[in-house]
Amino acid sequence: MKDTLERWLGTLFGLIFVALSLVVAVETALRKLFNISLQGADELGGYALAVGATIAFSLALLGRNHIRVDVFHERLPKAVQVLLNWLSALSMAGFAALLAYLAWFVIQDSRSYQSVSQTPWATPLVYPQTAWLLGLGTFGLLAVGIAAYATYLLVTGRTDALNRMLHPRSTREELKEELDDLQHRSNAADVSGTPAAPSTQTAGAA
Repeated sequence: MKDTLERWLGTLFGLIFVALSLVVAVETALRKLFNISLQGADELGGYALAVGATIAFSLALLGRNHIRVDVFHERLPKAVQVLLNWLSALSMAGFAALLAYLAWFVIQDSRSYQSVSQTPWATPLVYPQTAWLLGLGTFGLLAVGIAAYATYLLVTGRTDALNRMLHPRSTREELKEELDDLQHRSNAADVSGTPAAPSTQTAGAA
C-alpha cells in the first residue's frame, strides 16, 4: 500500500513538472521565433511549485525524509526513543492538519472576494488554491493516519514496530537504499542490453 501510494504521488509530481517544462519550452520557442508570448508560463510555474510542494510533503513523510535533529537520539534509552518517535508523529500530524485548516480559510476568502491572479490570464485563484488544498489535505490525512497508527502501536506495547516505522533514517539506511537503487538500475541495463560504462581502470589502460 505504502509503495503504491508513493509511486502514484511520485508519478503525479513528475507529470506536473514535465507539463510545466513543455509549457516553458513552447513559450521560449514562440518568443524566439515569432516574438509572441503565452503570458502565463510564470503563473503556471507558481501553481506547479505550490501544488508540487504539497505532494513532496507527503512523499517525504512516507519515506521518512523530513529532517529530524537526531544527534543524541541513538544514545538515548529505548523507551525515550519510542516516546520521541511517537511525539514526532503527533507533532507532524498537528502541523499538517493546521496547514490544511488554514488553507481552507484562504480559499473561502478567495471565493468571497472573487480574487483573481494579477496576470493577463486573471485566473480565479479558487481553482489553483483548491488543488493546493487537496495536496495539503492528502498530507494531513497521511500524517494523522500515521500518528493514529503509532498511537495504536504504543498502546498495544508494540514499541519495536513503532520504532521501525518512525525511527530517523540513519546513514546506513540511506546508503543501503542508494546501493539497492544502483543494483536495480544495473539489472535493468543488463536486461535491455545497454552496455555498462567502462571502469576507471579500463579507461586508463586504453
